[in-house]
Parts: sequence; C-alpha cells; structure tokens
Amino acid sequence: MFKSVFAATAALSVSAGAAFAGPYVNVETNAGWSGDDYTGAVTDFGIGYEGNIGDGGSAWYIQGGPALVSPDGEETETRFSGKVGVSAALSSSVGVYGELSALTADTDLSFDDLNVGGKLGIKYSF
Repeated sequence: MFKSVFAATAALSVSAGAAFAGPYVNVETNAGWSGDDYTGAVTDFGIGYEGNIGDGGSAWYIQGGPALVSPDGEETETRFSGKVGVSAALSSSVGVYGELSALTADTDLSFDDLNVGGKLGIKYSF
C-alpha cells in the first residue's frame, strides 16, 4: 500500500523554478488513486532554500521536513522527506528541470532504507 502512495507522490509532484534566492516554506499534498479507488496521500511540510545559477535563467533548490503518510484506511505516520532540484532555461520559451526526492521508509526517521524518486521534464511556454 505504502509503495503505491509513494509512486503516486513521485508521479504527481510538480517542480517550480526559483523566482528569487532565499529561504521558503512549501506545504504540498500528493494523493493517489488506482482507478476510482483512493489509495492515500503524502503531505510534505518542507523548509527549503533556492537560488539562481548565474544570469541565464537556471535555478536550484533544496528542501526537507516532516511528511505525513496517510494510506487509505490506515493510521497516519510521520516520516521525513527531502528534495533537491534544478531547472534551466534553454530559450525564452523552453526549459528543462530535474528533481531527486527521498522519503524515509520507517517511522523512526531512519535513513537506512529510503524510498527515492526522480523526475526529468521539459516545459514549453507559449
């Protein structure tokens, strides 16, 4: 059950480029369904820092904090989540981005067994 919630989290999360350099707070919930069956949600409470890379429209971010894992029909557990990401403008209308995320597998917040996800994307604005 938990792995399907994590897979939904990785598939549904969306990255945003940095608008300015500095600290931020990000609260994000990712919910999952298999067909019309709700499987659960993960809510991240992240504290992060973001910054620009040079003057060309590239940016980076890093964040971490507690995550509430709420599988459908089961107790909510507190885990730890973290993300790092980058984005780069290829032109005025095309950009690429990537993110690596991790979520602890145990409620004791152990980093021995992490659930890890990644994404790469390209965005065209018109």
